[in-house]
Amino acid sequence: MARGRSPVLVPTCEDGIAEPVWKGVEDRVMDLPFDPAIAAHTAFQLAQTRNELGADGASAAEWEAAFSASTGGDATQAYRRLLTLGERYPTARAFQAFLIYSTWQQAAEDPIAEHFQQGVTLCDRFLAGPEPSDARNLTQVRALRTSFLSGLGIKEQDDVGEEYDRDAFKGGD
Repeated sequence: MARGRSPVLVPTCEDGIAEPVWKGVEDRVMDLPFDPAIAAHTAFQLAQTRNELGADGASAAEWEAAFSASTGGDATQAYRRLLTLGERYPTARAFQAFLIYSTWQQAAEDPIAEHFQQGVTLCDRFLAGPEPSDARNLTQVRALRTSFLSGLGIKEQDDVGEEYDRDAFKGGD
């Protein structure tokens, strides 16, 4: 997993062409207040404990092990199988969280627009669902969504911040 400051290719918002840029603490694209790999492991274990995937749980465990233990083509193939499984189980909340964390890992390893876009899609689907019982999950998914958007060169609109700016200019409430 990419850590610290390292050059990566990130698509620009204007033309989608990847350009080498420095990612790290300074621009908040890949800097998170938690470890997505640990969060992914925890979410996957919870999905298994809850039996969210039913009969597909064994296949998911096999693919998760391949994804976690390897890099390159084998990991990518396992990741894609897990995504396909996730489409069949959209209400499996812990598994959906696992997919979000795993997509962040994919984006860190292979920073192409596809991974960032997939991450935004997964986050939006998760955030549109029922409120998770663990508030930490919600906070982490929101942080990842911001990171995915930033990786695409999109600044997330902050309604509260914009309202504050408008009120501050007018002198407050």
